[in-house]
Amino acid sequence: MRHRPTHRPPSSRSSALSVSWRPVSNNEAECIADRLYGKSGSTKRFESEKDDTFLLDCESKVQFVLKIAHPSESPEELDFQVRLIRHIEREAPSLPIPRVFQDRHGQMLPVITTSTGEPRIVRLFSFIPGAPLATTTSKPEQRARIGELLAQLRHAMANFSHPSDSRVLAWDVTHLLNLSDLIDYIPDYERRDWARITLERFAEIRPRLDRCRRQVLHNDFNTSNLIVSHNNPHFVNGIIDFGDAVRTAIAVDVSTALLNQMPKDIGDANRRDLFDEARDVLRGYTRFADLSEEELRLIPFLSMGRLAARVLLTSWRARLFPENSRYILRNTEMGWMHLAWFNSLSTRKISDLLFQ
Repeated sequence: MRHRPTHRPPSSRSSALSVSWRPVSNNEAECIADRLYGKSGSTKRFESEKDDTFLLDCESKVQFVLKIAHPSESPEELDFQVRLIRHIEREAPSLPIPRVFQDRHGQMLPVITTSTGEPRIVRLFSFIPGAPLATTTSKPEQRARIGELLAQLRHAMANFSHPSDSRVLAWDVTHLLNLSDLIDYIPDYERRDWARITLERFAEIRPRLDRCRRQVLHNDFNTSNLIVSHNNPHFVNGIIDFGDAVRTAIAVDVSTALLNQMPKDIGDANRRDLFDEARDVLRGYTRFADLSEEELRLIPFLSMGRLAARVLLTSWRARLFPENSRYILRNTEMGWMHLAWFNSLSTRKISDLLFQ
């Protein structure tokens, strides 16, 4: 059983990030898949932030992803995610996204009660084979392909709306300043100062962000959510995890994608610009979708803001859930190195980064 947090979560945070839950075992997940969907097979647990996610390997050699939602996730928000995926499937059927399946009774979001007595919502998705981009390398034109897909996804979502699409999401950089109370969870005092400086810089550009174009967007185009294959001439096999989708600024969505192309190792003395690879993604993106000059000037600040959100939220959650801290903090140290680079630049240089 996961330990219940001893810290009171700040009021601005999503409850699914701060509330403990009792994991579902592999055996129970297999029973749930058989009972709800008639799918018989073995399961393998995936590491995840706040739910129980399994690879379901059926006897028929067909594979699925079984997701058992965190008990605090609302049916309305999960309905938003499912309807968004089905909308994209209709609008742009060639986009490589998972398909979501109904249960035996035609329900997209069946509710079960686990063996520990918790009501949980279940979803079944198609499995997309390949490797997460985080585990492999990419070439410039492959990164451009990533940008193209992000732009195409933006167009496919442009006319989608849902009552829950404007939810307040901790990972939406629009709300970064609401996370300032998490600075005290950062264990290193010097790094706390870095975080404060970043929030001050972000506060300066925040009014400009309010004037940017907005729509429903993926909001988490990171290297763990892109499934790739070097044998695929299009490189990207799949785009997964719409759990952070939200109505936000187009510039925010692009900034997250660019941030996640920044190098893991920045020890090369000859490297002066961490946006080198990111510009390949931007080049592909602008083949299919436009960005204004103001959006281009804001995107580097928004990438910096996303880094601040990462170090704040992961430092906080690692304290709440020490048993899962290795997974929670897996990208945090790299985030600090990237944040140090941003803090070495003047405001003018940050604004001009995408015009080089």
